[in-house]
Amino acid sequence: MAAGSKRYSAELKRDAVDMVGQLVAQGSTEWAAMGKTADLLGVGSAETVRQWVRKAPVAGDGDAVAAKADSEEVRRLKQEVAELKRANGILKAASGFLRGRNRPATPVIVDFIRTHQGHRVGADGLVWGVDSMCTVLSEHGWRIAPSTYYDHVNRGPSTRMLRDAHVIDAIYSLRKQQPLTQVLGSRKTWIVLRGRGIDVARCTVERVMREMGWRGATKKKRVRTTVPDSGAHRPADLVDRQFCAAAPNRLWVADFTYCRTGSGWAYTAFVIDVFARKIVGWKVATEMTVNLVTDAINNAIDNRKRCGVVDLTKLVHHSDAGAQYTAIVFGQRLAEEGIAASIGSVGDSYDNALAESVNADYKNELVDNQPRFHGATELSLGTAQWVAFYNRERPHSYCDDLTPDQAEQLHYHHLRTLNPEEALTT
Repeated sequence: MAAGSKRYSAELKRDAVDMVGQLVAQGSTEWAAMGKTADLLGVGSAETVRQWVRKAPVAGDGDAVAAKADSEEVRRLKQEVAELKRANGILKAASGFLRGRNRPATPVIVDFIRTHQGHRVGADGLVWGVDSMCTVLSEHGWRIAPSTYYDHVNRGPSTRMLRDAHVIDAIYSLRKQQPLTQVLGSRKTWIVLRGRGIDVARCTVERVMREMGWRGATKKKRVRTTVPDSGAHRPADLVDRQFCAAAPNRLWVADFTYCRTGSGWAYTAFVIDVFARKIVGWKVATEMTVNLVTDAINNAIDNRKRCGVVDLTKLVHHSDAGAQYTAIVFGQRLAEEGIAASIGSVGDSYDNALAESVNADYKNELVDNQPRFHGATELSLGTAQWVAFYNRERPHSYCDDLTPDQAEQLHYHHLRTLNPEEALTT
C-alpha cells in the first residue's frame, strides 16, 4: 500500500484540498469537512484527505489558513449574537424587579434564576444556565455569584422566610374566610391580625402584601346626587361640621347613594351614629323617594330600641338639603320620636362629610369591588353583609382602630361602672 496514493490523481488531490477549504469557510470543522470531501469524491477515508491537506503546496496552505480564519471569525460572531440574544431574554424576563430603584432581595433573585433555569430564546437559542444568568444580572447592577445561588438553594428556609410564610398564610386565610377583608389595606389588615393574636410588625404586613400583589380598595371621585327642593322648609344646621358626639344616640348623620345593578339603578340610604361611626340603619330601594330615607331612619330607630334605648329626645338627625330629607313626612317621623332635625347648606358636601365618607367606603368596598349585582334584592343582601362587616370587624381609625361595635361596647362598659341605671337608657 506504499504506492496506494498513486491511485488518486494530482488534480483530484487539489480539488479535495480546495473543497475542504470551502467547507471550512461555510462553518464546518476541518475534520468534518475532510470527511465530507472524502465521501463526495470517493476517497477511501478522511485521513487520506487530511494527509493531502497537510501536504498541499504553500499557496494552498495560505488559502486554507485564510479560509479557516474566516470560518472561526464567523463562528465567533454567531456565538456573540447568540449570547446577546440570551442576555436580552434574561433582562426582559427580569424586568419585573429590574425596574425598581432598590436592589431586590437575594431570595427574589434566587427564585428568578431557579424559575428560568433551562429556558432559551427560540429552538436553537442558548440555554439559560445559572452561570449565564448570574453574569447578566451582575453586569446590570444586581450582583449575585453562582456560589450564592447554590448556597441559597441548598440550605433550608431562613427564619424570616418561615415567618413570612406564616404571615402570608394568615392573611390568605383571613381574606378567604371573610371576602370583605380583601378591601382592607396593609394597616387595617395588620390591625385585624394583631386582634387575632398574631404578633407581626406592620412593615412585615406591608411587605408581604406588596410581594403577593394584595392591596386594599381606594376611594374614587363621586358624582353629586343631592337634589334640593327650593320650596321646602329646611331646618337649621345644628352641627356646623362638628362631627363628634359625647355618647351614642346624640348625633346621627344620614345620606343615600346610587348603585348601578344589572336590572337598573338602585339606591342605598344610611344612618350613621357619629359617636363610633356605627351604621345604625340602612335601606336599599329602586326609587329615590322619601320612603327610602324614611325606611332607613325607621330601621335605625328599631335597631336602637331593640338594644334597650328608650329615649331619643337628645338626638339630632343631620342630613344634606335633599328633597327627601326636607319632605314633611320625614320631618313628622323625626318629630314623633322627639329627634331634632338638622340640614346642611345647599350644594356643600362638607356639611355632611361624614355620611359622604361612609357612602364612599360602601361604593369602593362593596359595589365597585366585585361583579355588578343583578338587582336590588342581591344588592340588599350584599349591603347587609357589608354593614355587619363594617360595624363588627372593620377597624376604624376614628375609634383608635377599634370597630364601631367595640367602641360602643367600651363606652357602655365604662358607663355601667360609673352609673348602672343610666347605661340602660342611653
